[in-house]
Amino acid sequence: MSSSSLENRILFSVLDSPQLDLSVVVPIYNEAESIETLVQAIADAVAPTNLNYEIICVDDGSKDGSTQILTNLANSRVDLKAVILRRNYGQTPAMAAGFESAAGKVIVTLDGDLQNDPADIPMLLAKLDEGYDLVSGWRQKRQDAALTRLLPSKIANAIIARVTGVKLHDYGCSLKAYRAELIADMNLYGELHRFLPALAYIEGARITEVPVRHHARRFGQSKYGLGRTIRVVMDLLTVYFMKKFLTRPMHVFGLGGVISLATGIAMGTYLTVVKLFFNQNIGDRPLLILAVLLIITGVNLFCFGLVTELLMRTYHESQRRPIYRIRDIFGKQ
Repeated sequence: MSSSSLENRILFSVLDSPQLDLSVVVPIYNEAESIETLVQAIADAVAPTNLNYEIICVDDGSKDGSTQILTNLANSRVDLKAVILRRNYGQTPAMAAGFESAAGKVIVTLDGDLQNDPADIPMLLAKLDEGYDLVSGWRQKRQDAALTRLLPSKIANAIIARVTGVKLHDYGCSLKAYRAELIADMNLYGELHRFLPALAYIEGARITEVPVRHHARRFGQSKYGLGRTIRVVMDLLTVYFMKKFLTRPMHVFGLGGVISLATGIAMGTYLTVVKLFFNQNIGDRPLLILAVLLIITGVNLFCFGLVTELLMRTYHESQRRPIYRIRDIFGKQ
């Protein structure tokens, strides 16, 4: 079957299927020992809610037999969908693939290592029903190594909350509940799954957090390490820029360009006066090099601001992406 016909078959299948109440998205990477227990625990937790639900497990290029286990389970369970990625892309692309496949009005995410407790899902759904768009889990009593996991996580959470303006205690907790329309407005790249609350805040979402349980890892080894810190910092800068200047990049680059250009011109004017009226040699002065550098930098920043302004217009117009979000409209239509 060609790729185009396969895509058409998937598209028509999605269009023809009724929207479910709940989709539970779980990224899986080398979790063969926990998959069956996890899937059953999710089903047991959701069943009392009487919601029409689906479980979407996204296999992110596992090499330990997880793929075969998921395939067998998906063939034997009506509530499970297995999305098999061609290779290991990382947690953010895996979650994006799960979101793309989800048909629920509400989407819940959690890790596949059984450290998140599926029994907390009804609590998140109940909180969501209070009028929130995103409910984030807060692992108050984490069962992780203090030096390599807890301390870096606390520092990162404090920095992220400060930079983004979204005051959450635990950005790293994968157990979250979202309204599907909120997810539809967000595109994920890099390590941005960690910053989903901040991205949701940019879209005007109502966000809260609730304490959830956290268990020690029963199988395998953690996939997270200190090496992710640099990537998280880079993505944090991206989120900060999106929060502040997504629709007005000229305000940051143009302002920097004007300040740099004005400073360089002022220095150049001073050196010109010194040369013409006081007959002083300025050719060997570091100030001359600095003035030229500031003028060139200012021009470049200003031009870069114009280019990014055009790119942002293209970004919004090509995707028909509005620069605002309406929550409700009251009165006569």
